Amino acid sequence: MEYSDKVMDHFMNPRNVGEITDASASGMVGNAKCGDIMKVDLKIENGIIVDAKFKTFGCGSAIATSSMATEMIKGKTLDEALELTNKAVAEALDGLPPIKMHCSLLAEQAVKAALKQYYDKNGLMNESNKHLFDMLEDDAHDHGEDQH
Repeated sequence: MEYSDKVMDHFMNPRNVGEITDASASGMVGNAKCGDIMKVDLKIENGIIVDAKFKTFGCGSAIATSSMATEMIKGKTLDEALELTNKAVAEALDGLPPIKMHCSLLAEQAVKAALKQYYDKNGLMNESNKHLFDMLEDDAHDHGEDQH
């Protein structure tokens, strides 16, 4: 399996590893098929993600995508962070092997799960942005797995 230099770099030297003790929000997702689990903590001030940290239990691709995803959302507004896609994460890493694309999806879901918690907690969820979190619900139903 061929990995890009960027994937290897983010795997060997992952950015933003750890936890934020006074996190504004956290999101945890898992994929029962491959056993990967990702947790993302966000520190949000005035609608800007000032810090993002992750803990990932999984393969090298899962670690690399978590690292890249947190790098991509730091300094962004909530709206900008919500536009993060697994495709963008994979492209930022100069591509992932097809068999590992689910890792980038998990990274997107972990970020969105944390944002959803923040939106729920702060009464920001409404009809116009609710659809942005649909993928979290869809995924849980598609696989018939409990996502706790």
